[in-house]
Amino acid sequence: QVQLVESGGGLVQAGGSLRLSCAASGRTFSLANMGWFRQAPGKEREFVARIGWSSRITYHADSVKGRFTISRDVASNTVYLQMVNLRPEATAVYSCAGQSIGDAQYDYWGRGTQVTVSS
Repeated sequence: QVQLVESGGGLVQAGGSLRLSCAASGRTFSLANMGWFRQAPGKEREFVARIGWSSRITYHADSVKGRFTISRDVASNTVYLQMVNLRPEATAVYSCAGQSIGDAQYDYWGRGTQVTVSS
C-alpha cells in the first residue's frame, strides 16, 4: 500500500501562486507514476499533470502548460505542483494519485486539498 497526503491548498487572488505538496509513504518503490488531478464543483475530475516516479519525466495538461509545474523531491518522497498566474477557473479540489508499475489506472489517492482562486 501507498499512503498519500496533500497539503498547501488555500485561498489566493487571481494572478497569485501556490505550491501543493503530496507526501508519499509506504510501498513507494512500487510506483510508476504520480499524478495531480482536480475536480471543480459540478464538474468531472480532470487530469492536471504526472511525473515518472523513477524517471521524473513530466507531462502537463494543455490547460495548465506554462503555469503549473510538477516535480518530485527524491529524498522526501514528495511530489509538488507549483502553480503560478492562477485563474479563478483553477478553483477545485486538487488530489494526488499514485499509479503502480504495470497498472493502467491510478491505484492510490489522497484526500485532496482545496484551492480557491478569487477574481
